[in-house]
Amino acid sequence: MKKIFLALTFSLCLSAVLAQSAFKFAQITDTHIGGHSGEEDLRRTVEDLNSQTDIDFVILSGDVTEFGSDEELKLAKRILDGLKLPLYIVPGNHDSNWSESGANSFRKVFGGETFFFEHKGFQFLGTTSGPNMRMSPGQIPRENLVWIDSIFKAHPNKEIPMISINHYPLDSSLNNWYELVDRLQTRNIQFALCGHGHSNKLYDWDGIPGVMSRSNLRAKAEVGGYNIITLTKDSVFFQERNPSVSTQNAWLKFPLKKLTFDGNYKRPDFSVNATTKAKVAWEYINDGDLGAGFSSDGKLAFTANTIGELYALDIKTGLRKWVFQTGGKIYSTPAVANGIVMVGSSDNFIYAVNSKTGKEIWKVQADHAVLGSPNIYKGKVYIGASDGIFRCIDLKSGKVVWTYDQVKNYVSTLPTIADGKVIFGSWGNGFYALDVNTGSLVWEWNNGHTNRMFSAAACYPVVANNRVFIVAPDRFMSALDLKTGKVIWREKKDEYRVRESMGLSFDEKYVYAKTMDGELIGISVTANHMDVSWKSKLKLPYELTPSAIYSNKDLVVVPNNSGLVSAVHPKSGEVLWQYKITNGMVNPTLVTKKYIIASTMDGKIVKLTY
Repeated sequence: MKKIFLALTFSLCLSAVLAQSAFKFAQITDTHIGGHSGEEDLRRTVEDLNSQTDIDFVILSGDVTEFGSDEELKLAKRILDGLKLPLYIVPGNHDSNWSESGANSFRKVFGGETFFFEHKGFQFLGTTSGPNMRMSPGQIPRENLVWIDSIFKAHPNKEIPMISINHYPLDSSLNNWYELVDRLQTRNIQFALCGHGHSNKLYDWDGIPGVMSRSNLRAKAEVGGYNIITLTKDSVFFQERNPSVSTQNAWLKFPLKKLTFDGNYKRPDFSVNATTKAKVAWEYINDGDLGAGFSSDGKLAFTANTIGELYALDIKTGLRKWVFQTGGKIYSTPAVANGIVMVGSSDNFIYAVNSKTGKEIWKVQADHAVLGSPNIYKGKVYIGASDGIFRCIDLKSGKVVWTYDQVKNYVSTLPTIADGKVIFGSWGNGFYALDVNTGSLVWEWNNGHTNRMFSAAACYPVVANNRVFIVAPDRFMSALDLKTGKVIWREKKDEYRVRESMGLSFDEKYVYAKTMDGELIGISVTANHMDVSWKSKLKLPYELTPSAIYSNKDLVVVPNNSGLVSAVHPKSGEVLWQYKITNGMVNPTLVTKKYIIASTMDGKIVKLTY
């Protein structure tokens, strides 16, 4: 016992001595390789860092690339391989939200998406921030939080000073900021670093000093820049460095000390659950993020997560009946028919498993990640991937019936099948109608944008009255002729800033669309313009989530950014009830006459009866 005490005392003393040893490190952020000047600016910064003699290591805090594409990631890696200093790196929203690999390639190219290390008496903890493949506020993945708990368990000394790094600020920019902050406040956290805002700025994140760093991009200046951070025994200094030009005087200095927290910073409010008419039948908590919706055979509900699991939950009890492990993150919503469950994975495979046992029946390999959701129709599976190919596969045998190989960029949506056509959008501003039997192109439409961020690729196309209705991030809603693809109307209303959360009313009179101002509107399926002929009483905060809206004759179920499920009366528009699951984005829900099953991106599933 005495030996253990002496060893512990020595360890604490050593940590204190090391912490007094001054050192410098550099923080680069928001390099946006693939965007304007990003490559040149990063090359200049790497060359400049290699000329420094007193910097111990470099941290790159996200938005390494513009779109998270494999090409951009490989280019960034080639440039950063020229750095002679140790590099620690985490992704940002640009690396994950538009990633054709489903955010898989980042960890393959750079060896991981988190980091933890100790240096001269300090601990450095880096986490990723999403949002992964789904437009919403950022979110530290559930699996990152599980990882942090394991790190803290393996390193129980809470007195070692710690620095946290995340691409996003640790505030409402992250849906689950408080889950990281609460963990950090159990340690000797000194400050937290972020990027995202492209400027040098000091924040207070629930008592933790938060420092945002400028982007490495030059913007309107001649050269870009990064920050040199100096730690002494009692202070930290931040200096902006403009490569090959100069190091500026410190723009920020503050003391290093043991922080105290008053706990007054407001956490998410779940009080709505105390008065809701919805009843929780069961809850299920996952170890990974959930970016997929549900399918069901009436007894089991099927969904998938970002640790690569496809699994089945018993609808009566919420117990997991089986799990099938894939080799990549899954954002594809499973489909089920004839005792077979289908799903795509970012490990490049399309899987068919037995719906009762979870045993593999067959798999088809794509040339890249499969992020699209399958639609099963007349014994065939229709699904898009990230290799520019859309596939039709025989459900029973796994034989590829036909392929269409002219898709621009990747597919992440659920295709709609109507009038002998399979209809879907892609993240290359492509929008397609293919013959359901042959795969031949019937028509193609383009919204005129060159920036692929404005693609009509995240919405589930709605078909009614021989029209295809779609919404894109450019806030336009479009009605296309189902047979020809010609535009019937295409409108943008400033008072109704629609995004990709859409659905069809049970009576098929309206296309539901949720606005960025949190309103639910109904657009006539017969009018020759964007006629907002129905409007609910729902009023949510600022909204981005693209999750589809589903309804039955009794209610319309509306998912939102921050864990809130709202049920709206389809006639009166009155809000019937609301339930807040977590503070994470709600995925597409499973709606039946008697219950709703809903999940949030941070890994929680609930069955609600009403």
